[in-house]
Amino acid sequence: MTAEKTLISSRTMRKRRQPLRRIIGRIILYIIVGLGGACFMFPFFWAFISSGKSAAEIASYPPTLWPKKMLFVENYSRIWTEAPFLLWIRNSAVITSLNLIGAIASASVVAYSFARFEYPGKNLWFFLMLSTMMIPGEVRLIPTYLIFKSLGWINTIKPLVVPAWFGGGAFNIFLLRQFYMTIPRDLDEAAEMDGAGPLRIFLNVILPLSKPAIATAATLGFIGNWNNFMGPLIYLNDPEKMTAVQGLRYFALGTTYSQLSAGPPKDNLLMAASIVVALPCLILFFVAQKYFVQGIATTGLKG
Repeated sequence: MTAEKTLISSRTMRKRRQPLRRIIGRIILYIIVGLGGACFMFPFFWAFISSGKSAAEIASYPPTLWPKKMLFVENYSRIWTEAPFLLWIRNSAVITSLNLIGAIASASVVAYSFARFEYPGKNLWFFLMLSTMMIPGEVRLIPTYLIFKSLGWINTIKPLVVPAWFGGGAFNIFLLRQFYMTIPRDLDEAAEMDGAGPLRIFLNVILPLSKPAIATAATLGFIGNWNNFMGPLIYLNDPEKMTAVQGLRYFALGTTYSQLSAGPPKDNLLMAASIVVALPCLILFFVAQKYFVQGIATTGLKG
């Protein structure tokens, strides 16, 4: 009896220690995650704090963690008058929206054909499509520029928008195709028994169930197009057609838009404009975070 009581008491003590260990483990995990998040957020915090300083204070050494004089209102109001910043944001919004609509629409159709139809050479075409992801963008830069130049599309938004309407990109096709393959074919067969054709099945069955994958592709596409610097730099020459990311460099130059190279650098305005440009991406990510995580978690489970 004494041995049994000792064994029971030891088991009871172990059960009591398990919740305590679990709590301590969670606390340590949260501390590590919090420190890691703080390290990753520090550059953004530094940019925001710098947007409230003067240009001289940003260049001073040792650097100050907090502005000696708060200039947030002045700096954020000046970015709209120093250059046509609102026009550049509108240009970015137009290019990003058109590119995103075309990419999602065309990639959805192409991914649907790879996921649901059987035709000769399907796997070969899919392999060739995926192989384009291994080609660096720098290799395609000169040939695509010459093509668009021969078409007379230089200094227009067409090179930044039209290609997205023809396929939507290999990554989007792969992402959506993998998600479509996780949708049971029984739903397609049930819709066919009700007289639905391939197009109706795609619009009424596949797309409504693919919101997480579409939201993931849309979020990544928005961030990529909104932050695209190389494309507008190559194809857009008129300052009034520039995008917001391309126009950021002008805040490090002249005092006015008509004299961009005349004045001293204005890093405080550059930081303020950078925060404004980054806000749409941050807002979109937090709004679509649920679908984004769900799409990443469920894509690629089958196929």
